Amino acid sequence: MAGSSLGSSASEGGATKRNAVKDYLDQDSKRDVHVFHLATEVAESPENKIPILLLKLKDILKGPPFGSRELKQLKEDIYYYDLIQYCVLVLALDFRNIRGQWFTAVQLADILSTVCVGLDPKNDAEEFHDKVLPSAADNLMLLARRLQARFLKADEDDDKQDFLRYFHHVTDSLCWLLSGHAHLTPHVFQSDQLLQLLLTDDMETTVIMVSVLLSILQLNRTLLLSVKERSIQLILDEVIYELFENTNPVIGSTCIKIMLLIVESHPPTLQMLRNSYKGLSRLLNKLWTGRGFDEDLYQLLELLHVGSFQGVKEQKFYRAASLIQATWRAHQTRKRVKKLPKVVTHLQRSFRAKRAQDAQRLEKEREEEELRHLLQLQRHRALRDFRQRQLGLLEIVPASEIAKYLKHEKEQSAMVIQKVWRGYRQRQSFSQQKSSLKKFKAAIIIQRSVLRFLEKRRNLRRDILTWRGPKGLTDTRRQELRAQLVDYVKHHAVTHVTEERTKEQHAQVQEMLGQYLMRRNLERRSELRGEALLAQINTDIELLMSAPSLKEATEKDVELFNCRSAPVAARAKQCHGAMLQSVRGPWWKKLGDEMQDPDTIYADDADLDLVL
Repeated sequence: MAGSSLGSSASEGGATKRNAVKDYLDQDSKRDVHVFHLATEVAESPENKIPILLLKLKDILKGPPFGSRELKQLKEDIYYYDLIQYCVLVLALDFRNIRGQWFTAVQLADILSTVCVGLDPKNDAEEFHDKVLPSAADNLMLLARRLQARFLKADEDDDKQDFLRYFHHVTDSLCWLLSGHAHLTPHVFQSDQLLQLLLTDDMETTVIMVSVLLSILQLNRTLLLSVKERSIQLILDEVIYELFENTNPVIGSTCIKIMLLIVESHPPTLQMLRNSYKGLSRLLNKLWTGRGFDEDLYQLLELLHVGSFQGVKEQKFYRAASLIQATWRAHQTRKRVKKLPKVVTHLQRSFRAKRAQDAQRLEKEREEEELRHLLQLQRHRALRDFRQRQLGLLEIVPASEIAKYLKHEKEQSAMVIQKVWRGYRQRQSFSQQKSSLKKFKAAIIIQRSVLRFLEKRRNLRRDILTWRGPKGLTDTRRQELRAQLVDYVKHHAVTHVTEERTKEQHAQVQEMLGQYLMRRNLERRSELRGEALLAQINTDIELLMSAPSLKEATEKDVELFNCRSAPVAARAKQCHGAMLQSVRGPWWKKLGDEMQDPDTIYADDADLDLVL
């Protein structure tokens, strides 16, 4: 068949699709003839006539009753003859040049949603659910966007009402499609086209779109669990924008319900709302209180205020407890009011008794104050009498004695003041020097320990080092050796030696020379090894002397004392264990062992656990 571009696009299924259709048709030869003829006619028709031909599906679907097996079989025939794919592709066309224009598009959208709902093909179901249904939802939203744009651009009221009605029908078809296939809701919710439909300032289309969004959330409460957080945030941004830009109570009520559904289905969204929209609660309370949906509004405000569903439950519990307490206290108050005549007499009696007690207390305080005043007057009189007696005695004493007396009093007073001041100053300085004295004593103890340790190491090194460097020859020693050599040659004259003997002696000398050179190399190696050990010991001593205290040591300081060689670490561990064993031993075993090698310290008693 020679079809159009839509026909070629709809027939792109490959060998797998053709084999599935062939198997389906071979199962039962009694298929709907009208569907077959319509599919043939659509495949052979040009592109602009295909939408009109597809409208015949509406009459074909009216035959079987709703929910019957025949209707389900008819929908499967429509799918396997690729008529659903044609409907999906046709919705993306521009219907201005097609007969019926946008009304035809609305009818095709209704046909597409009607056929897809209740359809579950036995063969090739994966392609239907993964490709056909998402494409159908996308093209329905694309058609809705075009109708929305036409509605906004229309000048005449009649045209605006027609486009608004068409837009409403297409959104209803989308909701009907999602009601039959709830697994499609996450795809629609994350679609950019749904977000574009929400991005409008027109009140009529906004009412329809927020209703569609509410229907999507009600159809599948778990869809937010499989949706990206970014998509949820974008939808929430638009919903909150509509709340603050519109005054229509329908929009406000629907947006509040949408936010409640999102928060209930996806609890992390509640924290995101509290962090991203700081003044949301205050603005909602100011703009939408008393508009007819206060129950949902108060529930959302309570969630935003508390921050969690558990907190809301606890707050309701506390509120109920407070109500019970208030009721009980009111009951107790009413009971006390009934007993008020009897209580008044008791109150009057208690008040009079209290007033008498206060009067007695005031009288007692006044008497105590008078007594305190009398005692103070007596003290002043006694002090004045003492001063007068002193003056009388001073008049009798000569002037020279008075000067001495006054000088003595001043000296005594100065000594007392100096003693008190010095004691105070010494206490202050001692409290300040206390920490430095502790550090000084600690430094003395550490120095004493280090010096003792270094002395032991020097003694041990003196015992271990048996090698001594060669002594240099002086001129006097050379003269003595030369004289001894001349004397030896004089007394030991060389006899005549044959050539064979000379060669034999030469060979012996060469052999001895070689042995000497080998011994010298070995000695040189041992000397180098001794020097390396001395350098290593000196380095270890410097590290120990410059090591920080245990409180101030860090990981880098600890790494300086670690050895990367397993044999050396094992040997060090062995020596350390032997030293600990010697320290834990009885005192009589330590007598005379101060200079002993750690390798030989109680080797028989050491219990070592080496792990290489």
